[in-house]
Amino acid sequence: MRLEHKVALVTGAGSGIGRATAEPFGREGARVTVADLSQDAGEETVELIREHGGEARFVRAEVSVADDVRAMIDGAVREYGRLDVLYNNAGIPMGATPIEEVDDDFFDRTMAVNVRSVHLGCKHAVPHMKRQGGGVILNTASTAGIRLRPGLSAYAASKGAVIALTKALALELAPFKIRVVSIAPVATDTPMLPSFFGSADPTEARARFVASVPMGRLNTPRDIAHAALYLASDEAFMVTGTAFEIDGGRDI
Repeated sequence: MRLEHKVALVTGAGSGIGRATAEPFGREGARVTVADLSQDAGEETVELIREHGGEARFVRAEVSVADDVRAMIDGAVREYGRLDVLYNNAGIPMGATPIEEVDDDFFDRTMAVNVRSVHLGCKHAVPHMKRQGGGVILNTASTAGIRLRPGLSAYAASKGAVIALTKALALELAPFKIRVVSIAPVATDTPMLPSFFGSADPTEARARFVASVPMGRLNTPRDIAHAALYLASDEAFMVTGTAFEIDGGRDI
C-alpha cells in the first residue's frame, strides 16, 4: 500500500492515462478525487476504484478555468482533509501541422489546457501542501518537449513549458518538502492517439512511429501509471525537477 493514508487528485481521469493512474492510486491506498470534463467517464473511473476496494469521488472541472481548479482542489481538501498528490494530467494533442496552418485559436487552447492548467493546479494546491508539510505534484509533459519534431510547434511549445515550469517549481518548493516532477511519455496508446497522427494514414503512421522506438512498441497507459505510482510514493523522495522519460529509448 504505497499510498496508504494519502489523498490524491488526478485530472483527465475519465480515460486513458488518467484513468489508468487513478485506479492503482486507489488500490495502493490513496483516497482519490477523479477530475474530468465528462461526468459519465469520470464516474466510471470512480466505480473501478471502488470495485478494487478504494475510496474515490468525482468532480467535473475545466482545468484551464481558475474557478474550476480552485473549487476542484479545495473540494478535495474539504472532503479528505489534505492533498498529498496532485497529478496534472489533462491535456490535448496535436496532429502534424505546418506553422502557417496552425489556427490561432487552437494554439491558445493548447496553451490553456496543457500549460495554464498546470499553473493553476500548482497555484491552488501548493498552499495546502505547505500547510501540511509536503506533497507531490506530477505534471504530464511529453517527449515532444525534449526531442522536437516538425509539425508539432504548438504542442512542443506547451510541453516544453510544462518541463520548464516543473523545474522552476521544484527549486522553489523543495524547502517545503514539495516534490514536482514532469512525466514525459512517448506516444501512448489512448483514445487520443489517432489525432496525434493528423491526416496521415493511421496504420502507416503508427508503424512508422513504432519503428522509431528502440523497445519496439508504443506506451500503454499502464506504463505511465506504474511510473506515476512510483513517483507519487515516498520511494521517490529524492526525485524532483526531472523530466521522467518513459519512451522506450526513443530520446537517446
